[in-house]
Parts: sequence; C-alpha cells; structure tokens
Amino acid sequence: MNMDTCVLTLVVGLLTLGGCSARVVTVSPGPLIRVEGQPVSIRCDVSEYGGPREQDFEWLMSKEAAGLARMKIISTFDNRYSHPSLTKRVASGDIAVERLRDNEVELKIAEVKSLDAGFYWCTTPSTDSVISGNYEAPVKLTVIPNTLRVSPLTPPSAVPEGSDLTLSCNVTRELTRPTYLSVTWSVKRGATSEEILAFGPQGDVVTGAKYARRYANGGIRLVPGRNGLFELVISKVTTSDEGIYECNGTEWTHEDGGKWVQIVTSTREMGTVAVTPTGQSLSVKASSSSPSSTPLLLSPGETLTLLCSVAADNLPALALEVAWLADGRDVVTMERSGVVIYNASSSGAHGQRAEASLERTDAREYRLGVRGVSGEDAGAYACRVRAFIEKGGRSSGGGGRWHMAAEKTSTPVTVKVAQTKPSFTVALEAVLNPQMTAEPTELACHVTNITHLPLGGRLGVTWEHTTLPGTGSDPQASHPIGSLDGHGNLLPGAMYSDRLKGGVVTLTRVQPDTFKLLFLRTQEIDMGQYVCSVSAWSVNSQGDMVNAAEYQSSQLAVRWDTQRPTLNVVAKRVREASVGGATFEMSCTVATGNLGEAGYSVLIQSQDSLEGSVRTIMTLSPDNVLQHGGATDPNRRDGLVLTKSGPVEFRFRLAGVQLSDRGFYWCDITAWTKQQAGQAWTKATNAESNKVKIDFQENGPSFAVALRSDSTVVYPWETAKMECSLSVSGSSPKTGAHTDDLAYEVRWFFTRLRGGQTTTQLASVDRFGVVRKDTRNSSSDVSAERKDTHTYTLNIHGTQDSDSGEYHCVATPWYLSASTGAWTQAGELTSSRVFLMVRFAVWESLKLPLLYGVAASIGVGLFSLVLGLVCAQCCCRNTTHTPRSRNKLMDLEMD
Repeated sequence: MNMDTCVLTLVVGLLTLGGCSARVVTVSPGPLIRVEGQPVSIRCDVSEYGGPREQDFEWLMSKEAAGLARMKIISTFDNRYSHPSLTKRVASGDIAVERLRDNEVELKIAEVKSLDAGFYWCTTPSTDSVISGNYEAPVKLTVIPNTLRVSPLTPPSAVPEGSDLTLSCNVTRELTRPTYLSVTWSVKRGATSEEILAFGPQGDVVTGAKYARRYANGGIRLVPGRNGLFELVISKVTTSDEGIYECNGTEWTHEDGGKWVQIVTSTREMGTVAVTPTGQSLSVKASSSSPSSTPLLLSPGETLTLLCSVAADNLPALALEVAWLADGRDVVTMERSGVVIYNASSSGAHGQRAEASLERTDAREYRLGVRGVSGEDAGAYACRVRAFIEKGGRSSGGGGRWHMAAEKTSTPVTVKVAQTKPSFTVALEAVLNPQMTAEPTELACHVTNITHLPLGGRLGVTWEHTTLPGTGSDPQASHPIGSLDGHGNLLPGAMYSDRLKGGVVTLTRVQPDTFKLLFLRTQEIDMGQYVCSVSAWSVNSQGDMVNAAEYQSSQLAVRWDTQRPTLNVVAKRVREASVGGATFEMSCTVATGNLGEAGYSVLIQSQDSLEGSVRTIMTLSPDNVLQHGGATDPNRRDGLVLTKSGPVEFRFRLAGVQLSDRGFYWCDITAWTKQQAGQAWTKATNAESNKVKIDFQENGPSFAVALRSDSTVVYPWETAKMECSLSVSGSSPKTGAHTDDLAYEVRWFFTRLRGGQTTTQLASVDRFGVVRKDTRNSSSDVSAERKDTHTYTLNIHGTQDSDSGEYHCVATPWYLSASTGAWTQAGELTSSRVFLMVRFAVWESLKLPLLYGVAASIGVGLFSLVLGLVCAQCCCRNTTHTPRSRNKLMDLEMD
C-alpha cells in the first residue's frame, strides 16, 4: 500500500467518525408564562455540530404550533432579516438578540406585549458535512395581563421601646394562569436596605441574615391572613428597629424542570417607624408614707418607711430592678426576678445601718422599711430604678436575653435621726521628750469630761504625725501612725507598719481613758507635729460596734537640736614588748557624744614609720566577726588576738614580736547604728586613735653576709658557682656558731646585663632547708644548696650569654632568743654584687673549622693530581709512531 492510499483511507475514516454525531438545537423549557410589560428572555444553544465554532441563529414566531406561517424576528448574521412589522422594535432595542457564547444566544424582549404571545422558533443554518439531527426548536410564550396589587397598611409612626410592631401588607392578583405569590418585608436605614422576612411562593419562609436568630427565638412572627393579607409582628422592639419599612409582592411561575421564575414584582413603602426610648418616659419618685416636714425627722428606735413610684409608657413590657440608696450606697435591692438582696456591708458615716426591707405593693410602687433606726441610719435616701427589656433577636442577641434600656434615680429624701452624741475633751502631752536622736519618745493622750457615753461604749484612738519642713517629706502631709478601734484591735498605718510589727513603736491603752504612743529609738524623721483623735464606740441594735463621735487633740511638737555624733578613740599600751619574742598588748577605749546605742567595727593598723605605708593587721565587725588583714603572715595568725574587752573597749595582742614588727600601731574604729532590730547597720561616724610604738633593741648576735664566686668569667655551657657566706658574732647564751639555735633564709637575685635592669629572684632556701626555684626564661638551669649552717651555694648549669649580669644574695637570720626562748627574726642582710661574664671563645670556636678546611683542601688537591696522572697514561698509550723517511729532502718539505 502506497502513501497516497494510506492518506485517503485516514480522511475517509475521519469523515465517517464525524458523521456519527447529530446536531442538537435546544431552547428554554416551556411553556413560558410572562406578564405584559415585563422583560422576556429566551435562550437557544446548539451542540454536536460540525463546521466553524461560531454558529449563527435565526428567530421566527408563529401563532400556531404547526408554524406554517412563521414571521421572521431577528438574525445574528442578517440585519435585514426582521419582518417589516418588527423593524422599529428591533431598531429601538425592544427586541434584540445577544450572543452569550459561540454556540449560545438569547432573544430579549424589553417590554412584552399581548400580541407577542405564540410559538418562538430558534433555527440554525447547517454547517455540517452531513445533515443529521434537528436544526430548530420551538417554545410557547403566554402573555398575561399585570394584575398584581400590593396594598400595605401604614404602621404607627412611633412605638414605645419593648412593645410589639405589626406590619400588615395585602398582596393579590387575578388568577388566570397557574402563577404564585410571595411577600417580603424590608427596612431601610439611610441608603442601605435590609431584608427582614420573605414568605412564598411555595409557602416557605426565608429570613434575612441579621434576623434569622431572632425569628428562630420567636422575636419575629408571620401571621398569614385571608384574601391576600399578611402580617409580620416584631416583638420587643428596640431603638435599632427604627427605619422606613417596605412591603414587596412578587408573582412567580413554575416552569418545566422545576425552576421558579419571577415574572412581576411590586414594592410599596409602608411608612417610617420611630422607637421611643424607655428613658424618655421613665420617671421615678421617692416619698415618705406619712406626711411630714422635709427633712424627715425620726427618733431613735422608730421605723422609717419610704415609697418609690415608677411610671413609664411601656411599663408592662419592662422588667424593673429597684434599689434604695442611702448617701449613695446600696441599702437593699430587688432584682427584676423579684429576689431581694440586702447589702450587709453598707454602713453610714459612723457605723452599720439598721435592718432594712423592700417589698412591691403594686405594679408601680415599691416600699422601703427600716426598723429601729439610729443615728447611723440618717442620710439622703434615693430610689434607683433600672428598666430591662428582653431582646427579641438580631445578630447580637437572642430570645431570653435582657438589656438595660434605662436607669433613673429619684430626688433624694433627707432623713434625720435625733440623738445625743457623746462628748469629751482630748489632751496630748509628752511623757518622754528626746534630747537627741535614738532616745525614746513617749506621748500620752488623755480623755476627760466624758458625757453621754452609752452603756457598753468604748473609746478608740488614732495617732497621726506631720513631718517638719526640711526632713525630706511634704510638710503638709499627715501620715497615720496607727489606731486602736473599739475592740482594741491595732490597725497600723502604711508608713509605720514595719516599725509597729518590729516593736520599736508601740500603741497601748494604759487606762480606759488614757492612750500612749512610744518610740523606743526616735529618729530624725520622727520630729514633727503629733495629734491623737479619740473616737467613742457604741453598740447598735444588731450588737455591732459603731463610731458615735470623734474628737481631736491639739497638735504637740516633738523636736530637738540635731547634733552630729562624735567619736574619740584612745589607745594605750597594756604590755610592753622590750625584747624579741615578747608579747605586745594594746587597748583602745571609745568615748561617744550624741550617738546613743551603737555597734563598733575595729581596724588594727600599723606602719614601719610615720611616712611608711599603712597595713591592716586585723578587723572586727559590729557583729564581732574577726578577720585577718592582707599584711598578716598566715604562719603567725595564732599569735594575733583582737577582742572586745568591754562595752567600749577593745584589746589587741601580738605574741612573739620580731624585729620586723617594730613600728606604730593604732585603732581605726567606726560607729554603726540600727533603726530597728533586723535591719542593716548604718554608718554613724569614724575616728582613729593615737599611735603606740613597738621599739626594742635585741642584745642578740650580729650577722654579716659575703658573696664570692670561683670565677667571674666562664664560657658557654660551663657551670658557675657562687657562695653566700654568713658570719655571726656577739651571740647570746643560747646561740653559738655551730648549734641548732640559728637558721637562715637565703634568696638569690640576678640583674641581667642586657635587656634592662630588672632584678629577678632565681632561687631561695628557707630556714628549714626547703629549696624553691623560680621560673626563668633561659636554657640554663640553677640549683641551690646548703653546705653548712653558714654557707649556701648557687650553681648555674649550662651557662648562656643571657646569664651575664650581677648576682647577689639576701639573707634573713633566725635565732633562739636567750631572754624569751622564742625564735626571733633578725634584720635582713644583703650581700655585695658579683658580676658574672659568659665569654665567647673565638679561637676555640674557629680551631676545628680551620683544621677541617685545611685537611679538606689538601685531600682535594692530592685527589686531583692522581686523577690527572691516571688520565694521561690512559690517553697516550694507543698512539702509532711513524718512522722518519730516509729521503730527508722530502721530509723537510713535508715538514
């Protein structure tokens, strides 16, 4: 099979496959019922067709179903297609065709007329290669007259908040065809309109999004009536329900395929509805049940009766909460459910009020009763009413929820209770007046001329303090110190709470009519004006203590001349250290002024001379904590003692004094105070004592030191030796040149020749023979040894050029004192300096390299001579000798 045959077979197969589909033209399902004067739209589409994607359409119309006499309406491709009777309507746009897609169009009639009723045909010219299927489809259009009537009833222009609003609307039409009705209510606020509820066309109810919950809770009800009357009831209206209400009636038709189509609609404005707030009509009045003068005057023990009258336009729709107030405080409250709540914590100006009751006598009146009134029940009584409305829905709430619509408080009624107040006189005096800081202060508050104090009555007191100017506080501010109530309970003030709890400030009742205030340690901030206020407490009808009267004393000034505290310290020698090894003891006595009770910290300090640096030997804190200073030798701490020997006396003891201990000693003492127990120490003042000198001459041996070296010049890597020799003379009875009563501490020092004049320690030998070497930056090494009692040697192994410099030794003798039997340190001895030179040997350095060079030169020369001779012999041995010719003439010519 050739290529042309294959292509032809493929084309025929495709054409055959394409011919299997059949063209399908469909229109809107009918029959269509429309209302005269309303717009009509009829859709038409084609599918399963061949040819171009975009298809053309033609619309025709006939009065009969057979369609024998069809009238051309409009075409998508021919502008002159329309029948002459329809040309004007097509030109004006009353009849038009709109292409929705390539294969779908829509015939539109802006205002259908009764003569437009009939059968409409949608045809499509053929573009298929094979004619198959249908090319046209009809639909019937029925046009009925517009008989829809919407007649709303005008609602009231204003309704009280909380009442019901009924919206009535009548919707009718003449039933000539199977059509259906629906009614919709909406409210317009400004430019926006919200749909409330729609009923129909199938009898179903659809609510707006914001009204669904309210409808479900019964806040909105639909009441269908007869003869097309429909009523919508909105319960419990609020101010948010205000607006312009509208009623909409719609006529529907149900087409084949289950689709509901709206064929005509009409909207009518019902009217504007305003909601009157409850607060505009709510009124509250408080009055007395018995006619009497204002203010109402009662005697103690009588019953107080007051009435609260409530009025409102929508009172039946309101739930009321009624409360009686006395001087602005709740006395008793009746909730909207009818439950009465008594405010037990409500009290008058001087104590708790009497028992109260509240009852509802009718729908508009509430009665307050207070039995057994006393002076505490006097005041201004007012009735407060809170009106609640049950919310009927909307997006923010639902049925059963309440919101407060209004609150009103009546004009108060003044109630007075005649009574005789207790009377007395209060006087304040100073029992202890401080003359300086930290001294005690005691004030007494006396109550005299007491009259009309009821049986079982008690007295209470309140102390107040006003600081003086310049003490760091506002001079006008009055600070409560504390109070004792009628039961004797202590109520501390905020600023004095810690001092009262700590016991440094006390409030006491020493007698029924006498109160005292005591400061154990008066501070500077306690200076100022003091006042005591005494209150009389009586027992009311409920058995509670109430404040009946209160009187205040005149101000009492507490102040003194503030002087800075002074401190004087005197040091004296208790035990003299006349010889080495003896014990030195010194005492320091403190004298104070304007200080009072205090604690002391002590520093024992010393210096070698009056110009020398100060060293701290020991310290003692105010809490008697002992510490050693940095200048104390740890090995001698057992011989140091610092104690408090008296209230203002301290003793320092130094056992086994040495020559290095000679110098000046004194006490540095600081006085510390505490405001109260448990607080931190506060520094008051500081002073130093006079200086006590330790100066003794020990008749012990005399020492000398000398340094010598075997050689002052060495070569590298050799060992250098230096010997430090000590001598003794004038020994004590216990000290000899060859006894165990003598020991030395020896240290070796080196000053580098190059790289600066810094002196470093190389090694040391203590008096017990222990050797210690210091770190060195050199490849050489050092060692130290004790040869005998008086001789010490320093060895430098593997000397280097960096070891060149000056060397000396320092020795400290220790000997056993003949007078005290204790080891005594003698003065430090420094030897003379020995200079050590590490010399570089030039000949010794060059001798071997020169010998090696000469030997190498001779060897190379001899080797070269022998090699030359051998080469000459080998090259000349193969040369051929030619005998001279006999013909001499020829030889000569050749030559």
